[in-house]
Amino acid sequence: MVVTLAGLAMLGPFTIDTVFPAFKVMGTGFDVSPAAMQQVTGVYFATFALMSVFHGPLSDALGRKPVMIAGLLGFFAASIGCALSTNLTMLLIFRALQGMLVGAATIVGRVVIRDMHAGAQAQRLMSRVMTIFAIAPVVAPIIGGWLLLIGDWPVIFLFVAGYAAVLALVVWRVLPETLPAAGRQPMHVGALLAGLWVVAKDLAFERLAFAAAATFAGYFIYVVGAPIVIVELLGLGEQDYWKLMAPMVMGMAGGAAIAGRLAYRLSAEELVDRAMIGAIGAGALNLLIAVVWPGPPQAFIGPAMLGVAVGVAFPILQLRLLDLFPDRRGAAGSMGTFASLMFNAALASVIVPLVSASLATVALTGLVLVIIGAGLWRWHRIDDAEGQNSRVAMTE
Repeated sequence: MVVTLAGLAMLGPFTIDTVFPAFKVMGTGFDVSPAAMQQVTGVYFATFALMSVFHGPLSDALGRKPVMIAGLLGFFAASIGCALSTNLTMLLIFRALQGMLVGAATIVGRVVIRDMHAGAQAQRLMSRVMTIFAIAPVVAPIIGGWLLLIGDWPVIFLFVAGYAAVLALVVWRVLPETLPAAGRQPMHVGALLAGLWVVAKDLAFERLAFAAAATFAGYFIYVVGAPIVIVELLGLGEQDYWKLMAPMVMGMAGGAAIAGRLAYRLSAEELVDRAMIGAIGAGALNLLIAVVWPGPPQAFIGPAMLGVAVGVAFPILQLRLLDLFPDRRGAAGSMGTFASLMFNAALASVIVPLVSASLATVALTGLVLVIIGAGLWRWHRIDDAEGQNSRVAMTE
């Protein structure tokens, strides 16, 4: 079960990261600049974000498995379209379709965890899934580089298509349906939109969603910006993505493992408090290294430490978002993902091209993002404590 859920979560990183080593070759073939190639990632995240608000509610109405299987089959077709693209515009169209459909696996898979378990048990399962999932950003660009040794860039999209087809088969044969018909929401557009609005207008949800999104973005800027950071700023080659990704993912996997082991010893809030302090410290160290001692391998230390902090905090924040709306977990999962993906789309399409003049500007941007995330989390903690005190006073 853990491997299946982790496999669903890994579809996103495989879709993003396997193609990174081919960016230079694709850009040359399409006769476009590196900045234009960043849109291959930005368009994917933008449509992922827009459609993410519907995957959860659709699964609330139709069940988890039907939505996942249909989405995976559609994703398979979109990946074939990417492989057959003859220009950047055509590729972006099919890339947009990939983004629209990938959430059926990644978002709904996360909701399944919360359907099955609650509290510390859910936190431990999420951490185990994140530990396995964290392997994907390391192996994906390595696989992409290997595939380029045996064929041209379309073979990468054929690989992703095959992975989606295998996932669809596994979901159909192995994964149980975790939302019985009696627990499903009405299948009406008005009801779906109303459920999304109930979630979106909640201030506690907004704070948590953007705290998670901003903190993760401080780490993820090195993922979406990898083609520029690795090749342009560090002067490494297309086969060297693992040198950045491996320490980052080892950090995130380590953080997720720490969160899982401490789930019964510290409260979730205490874990996130410490992770946020760690994220700010890691971001500050990363900036210092980028200014004083730029270049590999020391340039990889800060992103790896950010990965540890994010690996602790992010799974807990995701579960807290779902816990705010126990009757609308699909909608809550979708809106939380929407916030994170909009951050990622802005990172890939706008922020990375603007701040990629040097390692120092990239590091400074990452630090600012984690400070924003920590500030939103602190605001949530203060407001939540005040709300609990008010409820206690009312009962006395």
